[in-house]
Amino acid sequence: MTSDASRSTSPAGPPAAPYLNLLVTMVMFGSAFAGSKVVVGAMPHQMAAALRFGSGAVLLIVLAVALRRRSAPIGRAAALRAGLIGLLGVLAYNYFFFWGLSLAPALDGSVIVPVLSPILTTATLLLLRREKASWARVTGLLVGLAGAAVFLLGVGGGADNQRLLGDLVFVAGAACWAAYSILSKSLLAGTAPLRATAWGTAVGGLGLVILAAPTAGGVAWSEVSGLAWANIAFLAIGPTAVAYLFYYRGLREVSPSMATVMMFTVPVFGTFFSTVFLGESFTGVQLAGTVVMLAGALLAVLGNTLVERSARLRVPVDKQVEGVS
Repeated sequence: MTSDASRSTSPAGPPAAPYLNLLVTMVMFGSAFAGSKVVVGAMPHQMAAALRFGSGAVLLIVLAVALRRRSAPIGRAAALRAGLIGLLGVLAYNYFFFWGLSLAPALDGSVIVPVLSPILTTATLLLLRREKASWARVTGLLVGLAGAAVFLLGVGGGADNQRLLGDLVFVAGAACWAAYSILSKSLLAGTAPLRATAWGTAVGGLGLVILAAPTAGGVAWSEVSGLAWANIAFLAIGPTAVAYLFYYRGLREVSPSMATVMMFTVPVFGTFFSTVFLGESFTGVQLAGTVVMLAGALLAVLGNTLVERSARLRVPVDKQVEGVS
């Protein structure tokens, strides 16, 4: 039996392991941009997406079966909803994601997608009045969108028109991911997340395979490098299956808000991998836009929390002033 004294001296909050799980997830997510760019350089973007998520779907299904005793079975209705959402979060999102990579540097995608997605998600929830608005959150949204505009303007014109088009495609992908996040939260409430993701990834991956089928004949398979195949294997195992397993474990003890904050480390890891392994770089204006966009995203997501904490801190001071007067 544990004594009251030992309980009182135990550290508050979850141990470090869940945060390490989430950190591994963010590293994997960040590495996906550079790895996917290598694959897109070896084959059409449709085929690259199909190979990653076709293989990833198989691995997630294996994980869901292996861990089936830890979660309740998914019913037919939930499986259908998960599949439909997978068409948005896997099929549509990754079509835009890999298309964007075929036009623009991975560095751009590693900033636009993980930073702009929470901004678009928050803006939609506020417009639908499903979350509470505050001056801090609205300001954060405006700042974040301004940062995104600066980032896109920093691409320039002329020879960079293709890069700008790719960045706009990344924006479309971010919008798909925002819609996926909103719908999955409402339509899959109470459903085991690993099983729902396995179903959604399987349906979306099948859709990607169907879209990629017409391009298969144009791929010189014998000329696809070993590096490209190694990245396909890594993407299916690391940023898809393993990353989600670690994310699933981390969320069991860490709040969703904290997980969202940790998601903002993805641009850091994505920038690192794209710079070191691909030799990509920002323009100065893009770097400034990244900082502004990230600051706005943090304020948009955490605005209400910051306002509430500030209000709680002011209450004792106000009471003291009232007592003196």
